[in-house]
Amino acid sequence: MPSLGADMEFGTLVGWRVRPGDVVKRGDVVAEVETEKGNVEVEIFEGGTIEEIAVHEGTKVPVGTVLARVRGDGAVPSPVVSAAVPPPPTAAVPPPPAPAAARVPTVAAAVRASPAARALASRLGVQLATVAGTGPGGAVTLADIERAQRDNASVPSVAPAPQSHRVSPLAQRMAADLGVDVATLLGSGEGGVVTKADVERAAAARRGVVAPAAPAPAPAPPPAAAPTTVADRAAAMRQAIAAAMARSWREIPHYHLATDVDLARAVRWLEAENLKRPVTERILPAALLLKAVALALREQPDFNGFWVDGGFHPGAGIHVGVAISLRGGGLVAPAIHDTDTRSLDDVMRSLRDLVQRARGGMLRGSELTDPTVTVTNLGDQGVREVFGVISAPQVALVGIGKVAERAWAEGGMLAVRPVVTLTLAADHRASDGHRGALLLTAIDRLLQSPERL
Repeated sequence: MPSLGADMEFGTLVGWRVRPGDVVKRGDVVAEVETEKGNVEVEIFEGGTIEEIAVHEGTKVPVGTVLARVRGDGAVPSPVVSAAVPPPPTAAVPPPPAPAAARVPTVAAAVRASPAARALASRLGVQLATVAGTGPGGAVTLADIERAQRDNASVPSVAPAPQSHRVSPLAQRMAADLGVDVATLLGSGEGGVVTKADVERAAAARRGVVAPAAPAPAPAPPPAAAPTTVADRAAAMRQAIAAAMARSWREIPHYHLATDVDLARAVRWLEAENLKRPVTERILPAALLLKAVALALREQPDFNGFWVDGGFHPGAGIHVGVAISLRGGGLVAPAIHDTDTRSLDDVMRSLRDLVQRARGGMLRGSELTDPTVTVTNLGDQGVREVFGVISAPQVALVGIGKVAERAWAEGGMLAVRPVVTLTLAADHRASDGHRGALLLTAIDRLLQSPERL
């Protein structure tokens, strides 16, 4: 079960698009998962043959649970191969979760490994550089990680929670932050899973604060499906967003910058360009701004990437996440992949497609996990300035306000110009105000030559 958000703990496997024996290639959609943010299509990141389906449709499982096993090209089949989706157990107990970790593109460029293998290596404390890969092209696979762990190739820095102490990913991170030993906690979640509330109670008890006692765990019922009504899903999404933003604000040392940009040249160029096009192919100012941000990130790469394990890891590409409001409430920020290399027409088409699919609940997992930076545009809502909160583990967010006519002085003359306020929220661990100013200046400069975008 992929982590499709910083504070996602569970997901419901809605349906499979493949069956055992099917041959798949990297990027194929193999399953549909329901989260607080709606239905998401899950892509596969290694090609091969589906060997086993491990989770039944309709089952709710923690992030990190193995959904299926894939045999790579040339690998020897396992002795037992599932022929069909296994029926749900009468008293299903979720497998132990792995810590939720945002998918960071190529942190160690010298080691080829699937995102699932990287996550498992992180959970087990296995150093990828010490593992000999047996996958295509020497890629490290899940089996390689498991074998390395069995052979004691490295000592885990944090021992995984035992079966009797299953821990949700969010609770695992919070326990590490607060110094709480999860092995001493009695889980109150489904199947005895230690939850965020259990960790908070334990931390409060250590401080001498009286906290409500954790209820005794009831017999594990079959996993419940995610909220299905519009109101329930909107409330769940709002809670997930609030939790992620609260954690971001608490853990990331934010700094904010703002600048006003004269868009007179850009607006004139857009108007002339759009006169040559049919209405359905016209370019909106939002596409121009997204492309300018992406190109500026080439010049200032400190803002394009992730803060993981105490260090900054540059993004493998510039994948701009676009904040999109949903009709039922809440928002998502899926990525336009390789925004800097796309034409303006392509950026505009991708933007329209993302908005349509996001509001229809048909985004892909990679679109939610791949953004290397986020851009939020509230100009169409009349907002002049946007001072955002960074979406961890990203290190920056660019805000775009309303394009409005304002008095503008230039060369000793006063005129009325279309002006937009751009803002930057950035992580002080990865950059500083000087670098942030250079980024905003680069965006401004690029927008003065719109024909080159």
